Amino acid sequence: MLVLIAVGTAITANFGRTGPPGLPAYAFGAFFGALMLVRRRWPVATLMVTATGLLGYYALSYPPIGLAVPVAAALFSAAELGRLYWAMGTALALLAISTGVRIGQGDDLSFVLGLEIPTSAALMATVIALGDSLRSRRGWRAELARQTHAAELERERTAARLVEQERLRIARDLHDLLAHTVSVISLHTDVARESLRDDPDTAERSLASARAACGDVGQELRATLHALRAPDCAENTPVLGLDRLDALVDTATATGLDVRVSASGTPVALPAISDATAYRVIQEALSNVLRHAAASTVHIELNYSEETVLIRVTDNGRGGSTTATVDHTGLGIIGMRERLALLGGELHTTSRPGAGFAVEARIPARVPA
Repeated sequence: MLVLIAVGTAITANFGRTGPPGLPAYAFGAFFGALMLVRRRWPVATLMVTATGLLGYYALSYPPIGLAVPVAAALFSAAELGRLYWAMGTALALLAISTGVRIGQGDDLSFVLGLEIPTSAALMATVIALGDSLRSRRGWRAELARQTHAAELERERTAARLVEQERLRIARDLHDLLAHTVSVISLHTDVARESLRDDPDTAERSLASARAACGDVGQELRATLHALRAPDCAENTPVLGLDRLDALVDTATATGLDVRVSASGTPVALPAISDATAYRVIQEALSNVLRHAAASTVHIELNYSEETVLIRVTDNGRGGSTTATVDHTGLGIIGMRERLALLGGELHTTSRPGAGFAVEARIPARVPA
Protein backbone atom coordinates (compact mmCIF):
# COMPACT_ATOMS: atom_id res chain seq x y z
CA MET A 1 0.00 0.00 0.00
CA LEU A 2 2.82 2.42 0.84
CA VAL A 3 4.48 1.68 -2.49
CA LEU A 4 1.19 2.27 -4.32
CA ILE A 5 0.69 5.62 -2.59
CA ALA A 6 4.30 6.71 -3.14
CA VAL A 7 4.32 5.82 -6.83
CA GLY A 8 0.87 7.32 -7.41
CA THR A 9 1.95 10.54 -5.71
CA ALA A 10 5.13 10.70 -7.80
CA ILE A 11 3.14 10.21 -11.01
CA THR A 12 0.67 12.92 -10.09
CA ALA A 13 3.43 15.32 -8.98
CA ASN A 14 5.10 15.00 -12.38
CA PHE A 15 1.87 15.51 -14.31
CA GLY A 16 2.41 17.94 -17.16
CA ARG A 17 6.11 17.39 -17.67
CA THR A 18 5.68 14.60 -20.17
CA GLY A 19 1.98 14.75 -20.82
CA PRO A 20 -0.96 13.28 -18.96
CA PRO A 21 -0.05 9.95 -17.27
CA GLY A 22 -3.25 8.14 -18.12
CA LEU A 23 -4.65 5.00 -16.56
CA PRO A 24 -1.76 2.67 -17.63
CA ALA A 25 0.73 4.74 -15.63
CA TYR A 26 -1.37 4.34 -12.51
CA ALA A 27 -1.75 0.66 -13.34
CA PHE A 28 2.04 0.38 -13.06
CA GLY A 29 1.77 1.91 -9.58
CA ALA A 30 -0.85 -0.67 -8.61
CA PHE A 31 1.35 -3.40 -10.10
CA PHE A 32 4.36 -2.29 -8.04
CA GLY A 33 2.21 -2.23 -4.91
CA ALA A 34 0.73 -5.69 -5.59
CA LEU A 35 4.20 -7.18 -5.97
CA MET A 36 4.97 -6.24 -2.37
CA LEU A 37 2.42 -8.81 -1.20
CA VAL A 38 4.75 -11.64 -2.22
CA ARG A 39 8.11 -9.98 -1.52
CA ARG A 40 8.77 -12.07 1.61
CA ARG A 41 7.94 -15.36 -0.06
CA TRP A 42 9.82 -14.70 -3.30
CA PRO A 43 12.20 -11.79 -2.56
CA VAL A 44 14.50 -12.21 -5.57
CA ALA A 45 11.68 -12.77 -8.07
CA THR A 46 9.81 -9.75 -6.69
CA LEU A 47 12.93 -7.62 -6.99
CA MET A 48 13.61 -8.71 -10.57
CA VAL A 49 10.01 -8.16 -11.70
CA THR A 50 9.89 -4.76 -9.97
CA ALA A 51 13.14 -3.63 -11.61
CA THR A 52 12.00 -4.90 -15.02
CA GLY A 53 8.61 -3.21 -14.60
CA LEU A 54 10.32 0.05 -13.68
CA LEU A 55 12.43 -0.07 -16.85
CA GLY A 56 9.29 -0.80 -18.87
CA TYR A 57 7.50 2.11 -17.23
CA TYR A 58 10.22 4.52 -18.35
CA ALA A 59 10.43 2.89 -21.79
CA LEU A 60 6.78 3.90 -22.30
CA SER A 61 7.70 7.54 -21.50
CA TYR A 62 5.45 7.85 -18.49
CA PRO A 63 6.10 10.64 -15.95
CA PRO A 64 9.37 10.19 -14.02
CA ILE A 65 8.95 8.70 -10.57
CA GLY A 66 12.62 8.20 -9.67
CA LEU A 67 14.55 4.97 -9.33
CA ALA A 68 14.65 4.34 -5.60
CA VAL A 69 11.02 4.76 -4.54
CA PRO A 70 9.42 2.00 -6.68
CA VAL A 71 12.07 -0.59 -5.79
CA ALA A 72 12.83 0.48 -2.19
CA ALA A 73 10.58 -2.10 -0.52
CA ALA A 74 11.80 -4.88 -2.82
CA LEU A 75 15.43 -3.98 -2.12
CA PHE A 76 14.75 -3.88 1.64
CA SER A 77 13.04 -7.29 1.67
CA ALA A 78 15.75 -8.92 -0.44
CA ALA A 79 18.47 -7.66 1.92
CA GLU A 80 16.40 -8.53 5.00
CA LEU A 81 15.94 -12.12 3.81
CA GLY A 82 19.63 -12.65 3.11
CA ARG A 83 19.71 -11.83 -0.63
CA LEU A 84 22.16 -8.97 -0.16
CA TYR A 85 24.14 -9.50 -3.37
CA TRP A 86 20.96 -9.63 -5.44
CA ALA A 87 19.81 -6.34 -3.91
CA MET A 88 23.15 -4.62 -4.47
CA GLY A 89 23.48 -5.96 -8.01
CA THR A 90 19.97 -4.85 -8.96
CA ALA A 91 20.51 -1.38 -7.52
CA LEU A 92 23.80 -0.93 -9.38
CA ALA A 93 22.25 -2.19 -12.62
CA LEU A 94 19.34 0.25 -12.38
CA LEU A 95 21.71 3.14 -11.64
CA ALA A 96 23.98 2.22 -14.55
CA ILE A 97 21.11 1.84 -17.02
CA SER A 98 19.48 5.08 -15.89
CA THR A 99 22.76 6.99 -16.13
CA GLY A 100 23.48 5.66 -19.62
CA VAL A 101 19.98 6.45 -20.89
CA ARG A 102 19.96 9.96 -19.44
CA ILE A 103 23.35 10.79 -20.89
CA GLY A 104 22.32 9.32 -24.24
CA GLN A 105 19.25 11.56 -24.24
CA GLY A 106 21.45 14.60 -23.73
CA ASP A 107 20.24 15.49 -20.22
CA ASP A 108 22.22 17.92 -18.12
CA LEU A 109 25.20 15.95 -16.77
CA SER A 110 25.59 18.16 -13.73
CA PHE A 111 22.00 17.46 -12.72
CA VAL A 112 22.12 13.74 -13.51
CA LEU A 113 25.51 12.97 -11.97
CA GLY A 114 25.50 15.67 -9.32
CA LEU A 115 22.02 15.25 -7.86
CA GLU A 116 19.66 12.66 -9.28
CA ILE A 117 21.91 9.58 -9.41
CA PRO A 118 23.64 10.26 -6.05
CA THR A 119 20.24 10.81 -4.41
CA SER A 120 18.84 7.57 -5.80
CA ALA A 121 22.03 5.70 -4.90
CA ALA A 122 21.94 7.03 -1.33
CA LEU A 123 18.31 6.02 -0.87
CA MET A 124 18.91 2.56 -2.32
CA ALA A 125 21.99 2.07 -0.14
CA THR A 126 20.02 3.16 2.92
CA VAL A 127 17.16 0.70 2.45
CA ILE A 128 19.59 -2.12 1.64
CA ALA A 129 21.62 -1.32 4.77
CA LEU A 130 18.48 -1.21 6.89
CA GLY A 131 17.32 -4.56 5.55
CA ASP A 132 20.69 -6.19 6.12
CA SER A 133 20.92 -4.65 9.59
CA LEU A 134 17.53 -6.08 10.50
CA ARG A 135 18.60 -9.49 9.18
CA SER A 136 21.80 -9.34 11.23
CA ARG A 137 19.88 -8.34 14.35
CA ARG A 138 17.42 -11.18 13.92
CA GLY A 139 20.30 -13.57 13.37
CA TRP A 140 22.04 -12.28 16.47
CA ARG A 141 18.88 -12.69 18.54
CA ALA A 142 18.35 -16.20 17.18
CA GLU A 143 21.96 -17.11 18.00
CA LEU A 144 21.59 -15.62 21.46
CA ALA A 145 18.44 -17.66 22.01
CA ARG A 146 20.22 -20.78 20.75
CA GLN A 147 23.17 -20.18 23.07
CA THR A 148 20.84 -19.53 25.98
CA HIS A 149 18.98 -22.75 25.26
CA ALA A 150 22.25 -24.65 24.90
CA ALA A 151 23.50 -23.20 28.20
CA GLU A 152 20.26 -24.23 29.89
CA LEU A 153 20.58 -27.75 28.52
CA GLU A 154 24.19 -27.89 29.70
CA ARG A 155 23.14 -26.74 33.16
CA GLU A 156 20.49 -29.45 33.23
CA ARG A 157 23.01 -32.07 32.10
CA THR A 158 25.51 -30.86 34.70
CA ALA A 159 22.87 -30.98 37.41
CA ALA A 160 21.87 -34.48 36.30
CA ARG A 161 25.51 -35.60 36.41
CA LEU A 162 25.95 -34.15 39.87
CA VAL A 163 22.77 -35.84 41.07
CA GLU A 164 23.93 -39.14 39.58
CA GLN A 165 27.37 -38.79 41.16
CA GLU A 166 25.80 -37.98 44.50
CA ARG A 167 23.43 -40.92 44.17
CA LEU A 168 26.34 -43.27 43.48
CA ARG A 169 28.32 -41.79 46.36
CA ILE A 170 25.42 -42.31 48.74
CA ALA A 171 24.95 -45.86 47.45
CA ARG A 172 28.64 -46.61 48.01
CA ASP A 173 28.62 -45.06 51.47
CA LEU A 174 25.53 -46.95 52.56
CA HIS A 175 26.85 -50.19 51.10
CA ASP A 176 30.22 -49.81 52.80
CA LEU A 177 28.55 -48.74 56.01
CA LEU A 178 26.04 -51.56 56.25
CA ALA A 179 27.56 -54.52 54.42
CA HIS A 180 30.47 -55.05 56.81
CA THR A 181 28.38 -54.66 59.96
CA VAL A 182 25.61 -56.90 58.64
CA SER A 183 28.18 -59.59 57.87
CA VAL A 184 29.61 -59.32 61.39
CA ILE A 185 26.16 -59.41 62.96
CA SER A 186 25.21 -62.41 60.83
CA LEU A 187 28.28 -64.36 61.94
CA HIS A 188 27.76 -63.51 65.61
CA THR A 189 24.11 -64.50 65.52
CA ASP A 190 25.02 -67.78 63.81
CA VAL A 191 27.51 -68.50 66.58
CA ALA A 192 24.95 -67.56 69.22
CA ARG A 193 22.30 -69.79 67.66
CA GLU A 194 24.63 -72.78 67.47
CA SER A 195 25.99 -72.40 71.02
CA LEU A 196 22.85 -71.23 72.79
CA ARG A 197 22.11 -74.58 74.43
CA ASP A 198 25.57 -76.06 74.87
CA ASP A 199 27.58 -72.91 75.67
CA PRO A 200 25.38 -70.04 76.87
CA ASP A 201 28.41 -67.90 77.77
CA THR A 202 29.69 -68.01 74.19
CA ALA A 203 26.21 -67.25 72.90
CA GLU A 204 25.95 -64.30 75.27
CA ARG A 205 29.32 -62.92 74.14
CA SER A 206 28.34 -63.31 70.49
CA LEU A 207 25.06 -61.50 71.04
CA ALA A 208 26.88 -58.74 72.92
CA SER A 209 29.29 -58.37 70.01
CA ALA A 210 26.36 -58.22 67.59
CA ARG A 211 24.72 -55.58 69.75
CA ALA A 212 27.93 -53.55 69.83
CA ALA A 213 28.19 -53.78 66.05
CA CYS A 214 24.62 -52.47 65.78
CA GLY A 215 25.56 -49.53 67.98
CA ASP A 216 28.62 -48.75 65.87
CA VAL A 217 26.73 -48.84 62.60
CA GLY A 218 23.99 -46.71 64.14
CA GLN A 219 26.51 -44.01 65.00
CA GLU A 220 28.07 -44.12 61.54
CA LEU A 221 24.66 -44.04 59.88
CA ARG A 222 23.58 -41.01 61.91
CA ALA A 223 26.83 -39.23 61.05
CA THR A 224 26.36 -40.02 57.35
CA LEU A 225 22.73 -38.84 57.33
CA HIS A 226 23.73 -35.69 59.21
CA ALA A 227 26.32 -34.91 56.54
CA LEU A 228 23.76 -35.52 53.78
CA ARG A 229 21.12 -33.32 55.41
CA ALA A 230 23.53 -30.51 56.30
CA PRO A 231 26.33 -30.38 53.71
CA ASP A 232 27.70 -27.16 55.26
CA CYS A 233 28.37 -29.06 58.46
CA ALA A 234 29.97 -32.04 56.70
CA GLU A 235 33.44 -30.78 57.57
CA ASN A 236 32.61 -31.22 61.28
CA THR A 237 31.37 -34.77 60.76
CA PRO A 238 33.91 -37.41 61.85
CA VAL A 239 35.41 -39.15 58.83
CA LEU A 240 36.54 -42.76 59.06
CA GLY A 241 40.16 -43.30 58.11
CA LEU A 242 43.15 -45.52 58.72
CA ASP A 243 43.31 -44.25 62.30
CA ARG A 244 40.22 -46.43 62.88
CA LEU A 245 41.85 -49.50 61.38
CA ASP A 246 42.42 -51.11 64.80
CA ALA A 247 38.72 -50.91 65.62
CA LEU A 248 37.87 -52.41 62.24
CA VAL A 249 40.33 -55.25 62.81
CA ASP A 250 38.90 -55.87 66.29
CA THR A 251 35.43 -56.19 64.81
CA ALA A 252 36.63 -58.83 62.34
CA THR A 253 38.70 -60.60 64.99
CA ALA A 254 35.65 -60.87 67.24
CA THR A 255 34.08 -63.17 64.63
CA GLY A 256 36.95 -65.63 65.03
CA LEU A 257 38.98 -64.42 62.07
CA ASP A 258 42.75 -64.14 62.55
CA VAL A 259 43.61 -60.70 61.14
CA ARG A 260 47.24 -59.62 60.85
CA VAL A 261 48.36 -56.10 59.95
CA SER A 262 51.80 -55.09 58.71
CA ALA A 263 53.10 -51.74 57.46
CA SER A 264 56.22 -50.64 55.62
CA GLY A 265 57.58 -47.25 54.69
CA THR A 266 56.95 -43.97 56.46
CA PRO A 267 53.25 -43.23 57.02
CA VAL A 268 52.09 -40.07 55.23
CA ALA A 269 49.20 -37.78 56.01
CA LEU A 270 46.51 -38.55 53.45
CA PRO A 271 43.77 -36.17 52.31
CA ALA A 272 40.49 -36.91 54.07
CA ILE A 273 38.91 -38.46 50.98
CA SER A 274 41.93 -40.70 50.33
CA ASP A 275 42.07 -41.71 54.00
CA ALA A 276 38.37 -42.60 53.98
CA THR A 277 38.78 -44.52 50.72
CA ALA A 278 41.65 -46.56 52.18
CA TYR A 279 39.48 -47.44 55.17
CA ARG A 280 36.50 -48.38 52.99
CA VAL A 281 38.64 -50.59 50.75
CA ILE A 282 39.92 -52.57 53.73
CA GLN A 283 36.44 -52.69 55.23
CA GLU A 284 34.94 -54.05 52.01
CA ALA A 285 37.74 -56.59 51.62
CA LEU A 286 37.16 -57.88 55.16
CA SER A 287 33.40 -57.99 54.53
CA ASN A 288 33.96 -60.11 51.45
CA VAL A 289 36.20 -62.46 53.42
CA LEU A 290 33.54 -62.88 56.11
CA ARG A 291 30.74 -63.44 53.60
CA HIS A 292 32.36 -65.53 50.91
CA ALA A 293 35.88 -66.76 51.55
CA ALA A 294 35.44 -69.28 54.40
CA ALA A 295 38.92 -68.16 55.48
CA SER A 296 40.58 -68.36 58.88
CA THR A 297 43.41 -65.86 58.33
CA VAL A 298 43.60 -62.44 56.69
CA HIS A 299 46.74 -60.41 56.12
CA ILE A 300 46.51 -56.63 55.64
CA GLU A 301 49.62 -54.97 54.22
CA LEU A 302 50.18 -51.22 54.04
CA ASN A 303 53.07 -49.91 51.97
CA TYR A 304 53.62 -46.15 52.24
CA SER A 305 55.57 -43.98 49.81
CA GLU A 306 55.64 -40.26 49.06
CA GLU A 307 53.26 -40.63 46.12
CA THR A 308 51.00 -43.56 46.95
CA VAL A 309 49.72 -45.91 49.60
CA LEU A 310 49.57 -49.53 48.47
CA ILE A 311 47.06 -51.70 50.31
CA ARG A 312 46.99 -55.46 49.93
CA VAL A 313 44.46 -57.72 51.65
CA THR A 314 44.90 -61.49 51.25
CA ASP A 315 43.18 -64.47 52.83
CA ASN A 316 43.62 -68.24 52.94
CA GLY A 317 40.06 -68.99 51.90
CA ARG A 318 38.70 -71.12 49.11
CA GLY A 319 39.39 -68.51 46.41
CA GLY A 320 37.71 -68.87 43.05
CA SER A 321 36.47 -66.30 40.55
CA THR A 322 37.32 -62.65 41.11
CA THR A 323 33.60 -61.99 40.78
CA ALA A 324 32.73 -64.34 43.58
CA THR A 325 33.20 -61.68 46.21
CA VAL A 326 30.75 -59.30 44.64
CA ASP A 327 27.36 -59.43 46.37
CA HIS A 328 24.12 -59.72 44.47
CA THR A 329 23.77 -55.93 44.31
CA GLY A 330 27.08 -55.64 42.47
CA LEU A 331 28.27 -52.83 44.74
CA GLY A 332 31.28 -54.52 46.39
CA ILE A 333 34.35 -54.53 44.18
CA ILE A 334 32.59 -52.25 41.71
CA GLY A 335 32.15 -49.66 44.46
CA MET A 336 35.83 -49.94 45.41
CA ARG A 337 36.90 -49.43 41.81
CA GLU A 338 34.65 -46.38 41.47
CA ARG A 339 36.05 -44.82 44.64
CA LEU A 340 39.62 -45.34 43.52
CA ALA A 341 38.94 -44.14 39.96
CA LEU A 342 37.70 -40.81 41.33
CA LEU A 343 41.07 -40.37 43.04
CA GLY A 344 43.18 -41.59 40.13
CA GLY A 345 43.89 -44.88 41.92
CA GLU A 346 43.67 -48.50 40.83
CA LEU A 347 42.22 -51.77 42.13
CA HIS A 348 43.36 -55.27 41.21
CA THR A 349 41.96 -58.58 42.39
CA THR A 350 43.52 -62.03 42.01
CA SER A 351 42.29 -65.43 43.04
CA ARG A 352 42.93 -69.10 42.52
CA PRO A 353 40.69 -71.92 43.71
CA GLY A 354 42.01 -73.13 47.05
CA ALA A 355 44.66 -70.40 47.20
CA GLY A 356 42.63 -67.55 48.66
CA PHE A 357 41.70 -64.14 47.35
CA ALA A 358 43.80 -60.97 47.11
CA VAL A 359 42.71 -57.35 46.81
CA GLU A 360 45.36 -54.77 45.91
CA ALA A 361 44.59 -51.05 45.88
CA ARG A 362 46.85 -48.17 44.94
CA ILE A 363 45.73 -44.86 46.44
CA PRO A 364 47.44 -41.58 45.48
CA ALA A 365 48.77 -39.62 48.44
CA ARG A 366 47.58 -36.43 46.73
CA VAL A 367 44.12 -35.84 45.34
CA PRO A 368 44.22 -34.88 41.62
CA ALA A 369 43.09 -31.34 40.85
